Amino acid sequence: MIVSLTGTPGTGKSSVGSVLATRGRLVLELGDLVKEHRLYEAMDEERQSLEVDPEVLEERLPSLLPSGDFILVGHLSHLVPVDLVIVLRCRPSVMEQRLKARGWPEAKVRENMEAEALDVILVEAVESEQETVEIDTTSLTVQQVADAVEEILAGEREKYAVGNIDWSQEVLGWY
Repeated sequence: MIVSLTGTPGTGKSSVGSVLATRGRLVLELGDLVKEHRLYEAMDEERQSLEVDPEVLEERLPSLLPSGDFILVGHLSHLVPVDLVIVLRCRPSVMEQRLKARGWPEAKVRENMEAEALDVILVEAVESEQETVEIDTTSLTVQQVADAVEEILAGEREKYAVGNIDWSQEVLGWY
């Protein structure tokens, strides 16, 4: 089974991936593959991020992946054909604190908060028509989120069904 562990930056993807790797799961960081195999078009200096064409990613990535079961971690991993998409979610105000602690510029923090509030990655995952679930990481430890991922991989889907996370009340407070 190929699993996408995706979400807006600051939701805990890499941290959870690291824990899952210590538990014996094969975990691949999509960002590392993108850099290693130059699957990007350019560097966006203003946003301090690589520009990746999803069509190029979908076309070239499969030949670079191992056979068997693995978890593909990255905020674009839901754009690649997989068997299951797990979207990590986080309350935008908490995400703001996490991203600021990384030293991210205010504009980039705001852009990601808005993307999370608008469910951008969740909507993309659902529109891909791949099986999709979501986990609210806001008040969970990394270990607890990894436990939730393990629970999903063991077959629990109902508890993590799409549509149970809603940031609209927080967003209304922005205005």
